[in-house]
Amino acid sequence: MCDGFAPELRLVTGARRFSQAIAEGDGISIVVHVDDAGAARAAEEQGAEAVALLRPFGGLSETTSLPVLWRPHGSPEQARAAGADACVLALALLDDEDGELERSYRAAVELGLDCVVEVRDDQELERALERIDPEIFLLAGNGEDDAGPLEHALELLPDVPAGKLALAEVDTSVPDEVAELERAGMDGVIVPAGNVAELAGGAEPQV
Repeated sequence: MCDGFAPELRLVTGARRFSQAIAEGDGISIVVHVDDAGAARAAEEQGAEAVALLRPFGGLSETTSLPVLWRPHGSPEQARAAGADACVLALALLDDEDGELERSYRAAVELGLDCVVEVRDDQELERALERIDPEIFLLAGNGEDDAGPLEHALELLPDVPAGKLALAEVDTSVPDEVAELERAGMDGVIVPAGNVAELAGGAEPQV
């Protein structure tokens, strides 16, 4: 469990904290894939809550004030070097019994990064909870069934414990799909760059 990771190691970076941006406010948070300054700037102007960095580029901190998620699979050190506030750890790549998952999580915590743990099914979700008890989950498709990313995330969402944050990653520009995720209780959705304002406007308030 994460109780073994001392809270004082979390070097909070104020308004750029990814978890705070996802947890605060009403409705679902829109996180936008970006790979250059123009896309990052446009995402912020259109109302995104955060950006998901696909590759490093210069001047990130001058381009956007939004929290940054390092999306590629890699080390927490790479995420911090790219200027990110959070990183994705994929359980499928770190699930050996050699402690690599725990080491990567500890490294992220010591660097002051939020950890988004990518899980593909309820078994991976359970193992992540048992081993590191992360705060944020990315509900990813497993590639083994006919369900698309949106349907798979919706199926897995009820297994996420109360008090945790859940993200989906979907290739959508359809406001109704974002609204469906919001009605189900998803905290955030990672989408391609595009008309973010339309997606945010299509999300209906939670009741």
